[in-house]
Amino acid sequence: MSELVARTGRHQQRYENGYRLVAGCVPFRYKNCGDSSSEKIVEVLMINSPSGPGLLFPKGGWENDETVEEAAAREAIEEAGVRGDLLDCLGCYEFRSKTHQDEFSPEGWCKAAMFALFVKEELELWPEQNTRNRSWLAVSEALGSLRHAWMRDALERFCKWHEDKFVS
Repeated sequence: MSELVARTGRHQQRYENGYRLVAGCVPFRYKNCGDSSSEKIVEVLMINSPSGPGLLFPKGGWENDETVEEAAAREAIEEAGVRGDLLDCLGCYEFRSKTHQDEFSPEGWCKAAMFALFVKEELELWPEQNTRNRSWLAVSEALGSLRHAWMRDALERFCKWHEDKFVS
């Protein structure tokens, strides 16, 4: 059993102007191409959702006792069982949650800050491993597998960020 425990409940949840504040990340790594070249391809880590089809990036509520960066790193551990270097913010994305409507956000509106996370460690045990599966995918495959349009936008922003930061 995992010694890490996922946070639950909404008593520490942050809200702003009717939006539930959320933090998440696009976890990535480099994989060697199969040939003898030193070329590497970028893979992103995606997780399934217990509430429906399609794949997601780890994300969840940003709580009052943590920074947005700490929340993004925590969600990566809780939902995907990975740790690494949290790099730049890829942007903020607004979306409507069908499963997280409450008195502070009755329409279910959320605002997510998404970060790039360079994965350095995959945990064997993690808090949500009984309800989540992880999958490493090439970016092109991930774009076609994402459940939400706003996450596709975040992945496209990640691709531009990665190219500007590491390729150019």
